[in-house]
Amino acid sequence: MKTKKHIILSGGGTGGHIYPAVAVAEALQRRLGDGVELLFVGAEGKMEMEKVPALGYRIVGLPIAGLQRRLEWRNLLVPLKVWRSIRLARKTIREFGADAVVGFGGYASAPVLWAAQRMGVPTLIQEQNSYAGVTNKILAKGARRICTAYEGMERFFPAGKIRLTGNPLRGRFSKEGADRAEALRHYGFTPDKQVVLVVGGSLGTRSLNEMMKYWICSLGGAEAPVQVIWQTGKYYEREMREFLAAHPTPGIWQGAFIERMDRAYAAADLVVSRSGAGTVSELCLVAKPVLFVPSPNVAEDHQTKNARALEQHGAAAIVTDAACRTEAMPRALELLADGQALRRMSENLEKLARPRAAEEIVDEIIQLLA
Repeated sequence: MKTKKHIILSGGGTGGHIYPAVAVAEALQRRLGDGVELLFVGAEGKMEMEKVPALGYRIVGLPIAGLQRRLEWRNLLVPLKVWRSIRLARKTIREFGADAVVGFGGYASAPVLWAAQRMGVPTLIQEQNSYAGVTNKILAKGARRICTAYEGMERFFPAGKIRLTGNPLRGRFSKEGADRAEALRHYGFTPDKQVVLVVGGSLGTRSLNEMMKYWICSLGGAEAPVQVIWQTGKYYEREMREFLAAHPTPGIWQGAFIERMDRAYAAADLVVSRSGAGTVSELCLVAKPVLFVPSPNVAEDHQTKNARALEQHGAAAIVTDAACRTEAMPRALELLADGQALRRMSENLEKLARPRAAEEIVDEIIQLLA
């Protein structure tokens, strides 16, 4: 007789699917301790096959692949890869003795959720965005529970299955956060000027980097009116470092990565950022006013929909990607000059925060196991 509950967590392709799964895994271990055994399932060759084992978890890779948007010969192999992935998913579920399967989106989770539902293993889906992904929409009918981060998801999922939990995050994010004075010292800033945090993700965002270059050039060598934490991303690090060396501007910190996001949030008066699901959830928890520049290069344009969902609550402002090069920093400065608007935005963000998201999802998983 099994003494442990065996749970499979599946999702991948991007950090937006992987790290919520890891956050729930950590919450399951906190709650159940030695009473749970976890197994991740991902897609061969994708980032989860490296990131998840590095965090100490076991993972099985499926040969699944998504359709290419352009007409390519590789699309002809997709049906074969789907068939092979479903076979391997069934074998994995059976040999692991899964008591439940939790899917976090992305095509990596499709075969294992589909197989589990047909084997009678209870499944739960976690949808991070305000516009449901294709995989989750297709598999929602067979899921027992669907945990969402936004209201109004009945247009995608059966209403009786939905639980509004928020997005699970790794680490501790809160409005209190790190000490602001310490954060300012870390970046070499002074308390007499406001701070803008420009963050474009681990690889970087061309649009936000071009925005910063345009704005710095517009200063004409003069000191910036605000202090800026400029996270360039790994891909653009050398190019942007060389640019700033050629255009030295006091009050700008530049780096490829930000190791302590809590410190960056503590220093910032306003954030200029993409609007991926994880970033949106972090900003709600830290209640930091934000100007979103949604990426247009994502499935179903979900970043724009995420940003609009916050804008409708008075919790964010938006500049389009096409306009951000010339318009985003002037708009950021306008917002910074309006203290009342910043306070209102912060209050509205705090109302949307779901600090116990991972724990609430674990509650739902435990109900499935009962």
